[in-house]
Amino acid sequence: MAAVTINDVRFSYVNVFQAKPPFNNSNGEAKFSVTVLVPKTNTQAKALIDQAIAAAIDMGVTTKWNNVRPPQPAICVHDGDGVRPSDGQAFGEECKGCWVFTASAKADHAPFVVDTQVQPIIDPTQVYSGMWGNVSVSFFPYNSAGKKGIGCGLNGLQKIRDGEPLSARVTAQDAFQPVGLAAPATPALGAAMPATSGYGYGAVPAAGQTPWGAPGATGNSYGW
Repeated sequence: MAAVTINDVRFSYVNVFQAKPPFNNSNGEAKFSVTVLVPKTNTQAKALIDQAIAAAIDMGVTTKWNNVRPPQPAICVHDGDGVRPSDGQAFGEECKGCWVFTASAKADHAPFVVDTQVQPIIDPTQVYSGMWGNVSVSFFPYNSAGKKGIGCGLNGLQKIRDGEPLSARVTAQDAFQPVGLAAPATPALGAAMPATSGYGYGAVPAAGQTPWGAPGATGNSYGW
């Protein structure tokens, strides 16, 4: 199962920093994964993929399929202008004009994620659905629950340039505008001070009224 590097592809459903179950099966096995979009204009990449799949099929005949080649082995690479084999629905708009496949890695085999200088990318916000890069994958044969086909393992990816994000997530900058802090209002010179309720600090009793009782009342021998 030889590794191949496919250059100049776009990434979608990027999940390469933390293994997670499939989005449609919360009880499924947690894996790292990424969906790879290969523009159909990238004929060199498609030729490399076809060659790797052919080699995986030959391997499957002897190692997985009892020396019998399946008439139509399931292939993990799909036409983005067609429909998804899982539900018959059209692929997303981002898949148009591309070949589409998903590569994954088990939770104990984290893929490498590097930049243009082949240095590890530590900040996960730099790696997102919509960016462009190169990907190292390994196509392999399988025989599972009576289904025979070719899957794709993820070794790692290299980010080479930014692209339009495919996520619909709203950022704070999208949602809000900066708001200045207004200074507290100061009464104009000679203006009346704000009214106060009760007899708090600075309250002045009305004429003939003591602070603590009825007008003219005294509570003790001291007169208050």
